[in-house]
Amino acid sequence: MVMVIIMKKYVFPVALALVIGLFMANFFINQYDDLGTIKLNRGSEKIYYIQHGAYSSMESMKTAMTSFENYIYSKEDNIYYAYVGITKNKENAEKIKKYFNDKGYDAYIKEKRADNEGFLTILGQYDNILAETTNVDTIKVICNQVLAKYEEIINT
Repeated sequence: MVMVIIMKKYVFPVALALVIGLFMANFFINQYDDLGTIKLNRGSEKIYYIQHGAYSSMESMKTAMTSFENYIYSKEDNIYYAYVGITKNKENAEKIKKYFNDKGYDAYIKEKRADNEGFLTILGQYDNILAETTNVDTIKVICNQVLAKYEEIINT
């Protein structure tokens, strides 16, 4: 009888501690799933954006980018960054940068990460072609095609 009373006395606190522990573990695991740094490690790849400029307003960016057939942009800290090329390969990034510099445009390489498998696959195919060419018209066409695919896949 004494053993039953002792068991009843400790069963509820132990069960309560287990339930609270499970909820806390679930809470902490979900916190890590929401962190961008953790998500980056799940199949993401390093890619290089070729940036043409940074602008304080959408209007000034649109005005400055009228020379380009295709470009994409991102807004970070109220600054609009315009990109004219994307690649997974550092040498290709340098090739694209040189292409735009030779045309008289400022171009900078900006490293980011992406995890869209569909886009990364297509980007890899274009990178293979870009790695094999030095023809400026081909480089231009590839840049435009990649940016169009980015718009189609990422921004839909």
